[in-house]
Amino acid sequence: MLTESTAQFTPVYGPVKSWRYGRSLGIDPIGKISSCSFNCVYCQLGEIEQPTGDRALFVATSEILDHLKHFAPWDVEVITLSGSGEPTLALNLGEILREIKALTGKPTLVLTNGTLLTDAAVRSELAHADKVSLKLDAVNASQLKRINRPIREFNLAELVRGIKQFREQYKGELSIQTMVLVPWDDITINTYIELIKQINPKEIQLNTPKRPKPLQHQLEARGNHTQAEERFYPVQVLKCVSATVLEALATRIAQETQIAIKCA
Repeated sequence: MLTESTAQFTPVYGPVKSWRYGRSLGIDPIGKISSCSFNCVYCQLGEIEQPTGDRALFVATSEILDHLKHFAPWDVEVITLSGSGEPTLALNLGEILREIKALTGKPTLVLTNGTLLTDAAVRSELAHADKVSLKLDAVNASQLKRINRPIREFNLAELVRGIKQFREQYKGELSIQTMVLVPWDDITINTYIELIKQINPKEIQLNTPKRPKPLQHQLEARGNHTQAEERFYPVQVLKCVSATVLEALATRIAQETQIAIKCA
């Protein structure tokens, strides 16, 4: 049982057991202060401390590599950029991906909300990743505002446009990750299916909140905490849709898109 916070920031953490990608080593290019263009209601990090859509240099590439060397020989399936917020905010995203690959020879993965993909420079840098998992939780403006809580008024069409632009140039493995908070009606399902057909990812990853949300930002939450664990910090336990509901949704989407689906 955790009794008090002793977390010190390190840009490399884990390995973490990922239901989507197996054994993963985490890279945090954002730093101790959580920074993101979304403030999702289910975020395992807690409330975002620095809501922003502006790119900056948060953690030097050299610092990441120095820490990464201590994890050799990197006994993992993938090295994942995620951590304390939206990784594409890091101005050195492309450099980090290139240097990690050169050092470890391991596949690289970026988990992103896609909000910066209308920027050609971001698309070019992100394309260095072997795998990209893009968040798509909403199919209309009200859902986006309610679930993802973007830092500014964000047009869903703008988000989808950036994703499609990236898809056109990206040669790696693209997945769509979707968090299902409540059962979807037919309109939502049909709209989602049409968006998926436009994006044409290799895989869809359907999930429902399995981890409680800290009421304040917690660095430790980058890891594999589950609903059942005791913590030293207060959390909100989120209601999940049932496995039956999630599996039925997955079956319908798979039948209509012919795209592989993973369910948590």
